[in-house]
Amino acid sequence: MGETSQTESGGENAFASGFAFFLPNFILVKTAGTHDSAGAPALCEGINEGEIVIFDKAYVDFKHLWRLFQRGIFWITRAKDNMTYDVVGQHSAPKLNILRDVVIRLTGQRTCVWYPETLRLIEAIVEVDGNPKRMTFITDNFIWSASSICDLYKTRRTIEVFFKKIKQTLQLSGFIGYNENAVRRQIWTALLTCILLRFIAWQNEWKHTFTRLLTVLRGVIWRCLDMGSVLRCCGTASDPVRMRGAPEQAYLPGFAQL
Repeated sequence: MGETSQTESGGENAFASGFAFFLPNFILVKTAGTHDSAGAPALCEGINEGEIVIFDKAYVDFKHLWRLFQRGIFWITRAKDNMTYDVVGQHSAPKLNILRDVVIRLTGQRTCVWYPETLRLIEAIVEVDGNPKRMTFITDNFIWSASSICDLYKTRRTIEVFFKKIKQTLQLSGFIGYNENAVRRQIWTALLTCILLRFIAWQNEWKHTFTRLLTVLRGVIWRCLDMGSVLRCCGTASDPVRMRGAPEQAYLPGFAQL
């Protein structure tokens, strides 16, 4: 499952406030035999001029990035450790957590041919899971502030939160079977479950976390309780829980049930 994204908002906390939990437009399930960057051009075919694409550094392919630049698409990614370049200018002065904001030109034997234009390189201290981390970003956008570039890249976190949710909460960390069909069926079943949970949460105005929602549903799914009132009770503690009607309850008083 890939990790490219257009800019999105969401994440674990967003799920608990107005149910803006990240939900991808599509998911590509493939074998690990091909590198992630090989599928990036196909993933970006439908992206229009002026839109933003954010990549993990596993997707860095300068031939592809050059094509995005020529199409007028802004992209942001992390620089690989072995990337060779020359600094040709200063874009903005360092400030706060921005350590460097410079203009560079690639000097690799092949990369300088694949991407002949200048790039912008930003080195910054970014908070990841509450801890400061030094990161280096590259982008083709020379207009936005360096802090905006960093904040945009941090939106990729929503993808990782989504993967974490379906792996841990929907038990995709281990597989029942290990042939291709078994793995694919378990992945797609988990993804469909995620969509259903999202709809249930939206329908019942659920205000808490994804994990709590699944825990509540697991506890009552085989009981004669109305699911909607259970979720409203667990979410707001204001509505009484209603019993779910059953056919055997439909008989007249005074008559024995057959």
